[in-house]
Amino acid sequence: MTDDQLAPVTAWWATAITRIQPGEIAFRGRPVQDLIGTTGFVDTIWLLVTGGDLAPARRHLLEATLVASVDHGPQAPSIASARMAATCGVGINSAMANGINVLGDTHGGAGQQCVAMLGRMVDAHREGAGNWDDLATDEIAQHRARGAFVPGFGHRFHPVDPRRDPLLALVEQAAASGDVVGDHLRAGLAIERALASRGVPMNIDGISAIVYGELGVEPELARGLFVLARSVGILAHAWEESRSGRRIKGPLPPPLLADYTGPAVPER
Repeated sequence: MTDDQLAPVTAWWATAITRIQPGEIAFRGRPVQDLIGTTGFVDTIWLLVTGGDLAPARRHLLEATLVASVDHGPQAPSIASARMAATCGVGINSAMANGINVLGDTHGGAGQQCVAMLGRMVDAHREGAGNWDDLATDEIAQHRARGAFVPGFGHRFHPVDPRRDPLLALVEQAAASGDVVGDHLRAGLAIERALASRGVPMNIDGISAIVYGELGVEPELARGLFVLARSVGILAHAWEESRSGRRIKGPLPPPLLADYTGPAVPER
């Protein structure tokens, strides 16, 4: 085939991410041998996903956020799902996929939703549509009007999320030093102030959304980065459970059974 005939074929999976040739691997134009031993994992994630580089303070923010998101214990549905799968005879990759696939709009999606909410507030503020507190009040009112939770605030388990304060301090420091603009931080704190009287503080999804917003991460990509972080915990739990020797471990320990609420069963 001529080069003209081959062009549409080789363009089928065209990518700006990785160049592969015999004896060559390059990520975004950088030979892999130049990255090995010189570039950290967080920088490599950012390079592949965005094509850019992270300044040290911004790298520190991203890494801290990923660390904060790695796990939330075996009661988290994604972790529990992976652990159950690991006792059913599947491989570690299938157990991990099982857990990752549970991360949806309800369990795992609040960060994405919060990034979008804060982004709307930041855009409105930059357009002169109101001050931070008024914009926060309006967002909360809109969520309540449709019976929705305000994403990134409140936690069913933690009265105060232990991950909030250390991440918030890092963002505040980065904003004070000019490493990030700080508008997503101001928007998030305005939402928290508006919810303070109801005892609904910021949670990990809220502070993570602030970080991702400050780094310019799109809402859906923010969920992807959360999934990437949480996959570490999913791997750890799936591996631990696979070593336990337990088989077909269900959601309730034996001899407990789920309550039955259907029609009466005839006595025999």
